[in-house]
Amino acid sequence: MRTFLPSPPLPPDAHGVRRVEFKALGTNCALLFRQSSDQIALQFVAEALGWIQAFEAKFSHFRPDSLVSRINAAAGKSWVETDAEMDQILDLAEAMYRLTNGILDPAMLPLLRVWDWKKARESMPAKTDVEKARDLSRWQDVQRRPGGIFLPREGMGLDFGGFGKEHAVDQVIAIAKRHGILDILVDLGRDIFALGGNGQHPFWHVGIQDGVRPENCLGGLAVSGYAVCASGDYARRFEHEGERYGHILDPRTGWPVRHGLRAVTVLASSCVVAGIYATSIFVLGWREGMVFAESAPGVEACLQNEQGQIATSNFIQHQVRGTP
Repeated sequence: MRTFLPSPPLPPDAHGVRRVEFKALGTNCALLFRQSSDQIALQFVAEALGWIQAFEAKFSHFRPDSLVSRINAAAGKSWVETDAEMDQILDLAEAMYRLTNGILDPAMLPLLRVWDWKKARESMPAKTDVEKARDLSRWQDVQRRPGGIFLPREGMGLDFGGFGKEHAVDQVIAIAKRHGILDILVDLGRDIFALGGNGQHPFWHVGIQDGVRPENCLGGLAVSGYAVCASGDYARRFEHEGERYGHILDPRTGWPVRHGLRAVTVLASSCVVAGIYATSIFVLGWREGMVFAESAPGVEACLQNEQGQIATSNFIQHQVRGTP
């Protein structure tokens, strides 16, 4: 099993904030927290990183020895036994699918494989390959029973990328609370939850990604007791015959989203909810996405395209004064 190589918990800065940086879940991660006791700080970091390592080992389809990879390898062949933790994740996948009316489909691995963003994109995939993969990418075809799951057709596959990092963020926050840490910002690849304050203010400052000019921020958010997740095509994309294609797929078409939306930033009471809404809104687009955001209690969103931004009514309440 791989081991993380994080930086050690640094001595608190002038405001009492410790920072730990590490790589996990395929991305750059950081924990910023306030805890006066070195011993408690070390115990928290050890438990949090241990949990993340175990989660990745079990639920990443990039790990050939993971449980989800064993489920995918058995597609069209046999049932696979699941434990309580896997059943919980599968229940979460079902809830995500239903909440978004299939906009987020946890059985989209065949489509993700066709649109392999780790390969240099020199040509478009064949339409027949996209359609074949889309036909295999159907959560409603997945069969479940207590303690077991079966993917009935060979080539099917599960991917928990739609909520996996976000679930991990929420779990690390729960671990922090168990250690009595009430001032913390968890950042797993820019999926964020902030609790308490940063020692200067009773909140943490989180930037709003500019999807048109990714090197800039649109402004800042004062966040405490909320998650912040962003979705967009600014980070991973390519151009083909003058058209821009991002990495976020629409399972209804099997093709990358291409309606002009550049970035979505969402605040919600949990990172899982924030992440689900951020991606769903981006897939739905400017008008439908805004309607979806406004229909969700406790969810605030900001949408950006080349012409400007729109936001739900209470999003501005979280913006730091002096920012756009």
